[in-house]
Amino acid sequence: MSTPSSPQYGQPAGPPPVCPRHPDRVSYVRCQRCGRPTCPECQRPAPVGIQCVDCVKEASRTVPSVRTMFGGTVRGGRPVVTLTIIALCAVSWVLQLVTGGEWTQRWAFAPSVGLDEPWRFLTAAFLHSTSPLHILFNMYALWLVGPFLEQAFGRARFVALYVLSAVGGSVGYLLLATPTIDGGWNSAVVGASGAVFGLFGAIIPALRRMGRNATQIVVLIAINMAIPFLFPGIAWQAHLGGLVVGLAMGAGFAAAPRERQALVAWALPTAVAVVLLGATLWKYASVGWL
Repeated sequence: MSTPSSPQYGQPAGPPPVCPRHPDRVSYVRCQRCGRPTCPECQRPAPVGIQCVDCVKEASRTVPSVRTMFGGTVRGGRPVVTLTIIALCAVSWVLQLVTGGEWTQRWAFAPSVGLDEPWRFLTAAFLHSTSPLHILFNMYALWLVGPFLEQAFGRARFVALYVLSAVGGSVGYLLLATPTIDGGWNSAVVGASGAVFGLFGAIIPALRRMGRNATQIVVLIAINMAIPFLFPGIAWQAHLGGLVVGLAMGAGFAAAPRERQALVAWALPTAVAVVLLGATLWKYASVGWL
């Protein structure tokens, strides 16, 4: 005869276990780390058994991030920044076509309007001529070197490199185009070439730091720098401006010692931006526009 405190045969000992995140779901599977019930939606495969999503997140916080020799965070998956830039250029090019040139006129760079509308120093890098060859060549070149630099330097450094190289291309055109010859300051400049040349410049010190041969990149730069002198209508000044900025930033990122990589990551872009701003203001002042 059983006592009142003893459970009767066939009677459950207590309520069924439920998932803490979803109390309406019964789960007899428990997390191998915390022991709590976890429903199929919250289960994550582990080296041994199953862990709940909370334990997986907690474990990821304690695992140190793996970094490249330049200080960039190693990430799997697609080169998000590079693909985003390509998408922005593609969308912008379509808008150039469907608006009959209005989109181009609004965002293209010319030294004559750069002082009043300084955002054009950057926005011109997301525009291209109506010929598909222009955008296809630039986007192909971007795809060749962009994913490598994005992984090597990290997303933040790569964004800074691309943006400042694009601005450097416009500043290069401002500094080197003569206002009194062929209306140079009234000619609109478009294209991602300055930014792409900046990436070409940055990859040289990166490859050298890694002990790899950069001869092919140097030859590619030389060929592309010669093209504007063979075919008119190409702003070699923008190519040179982007190249100089890219070389400087790539050299700085590559040479930074491990303990100062985080400092260089923001100090170097800031310094380059200040130099570009100073050069721009000096040029406008030298012709009496300030």
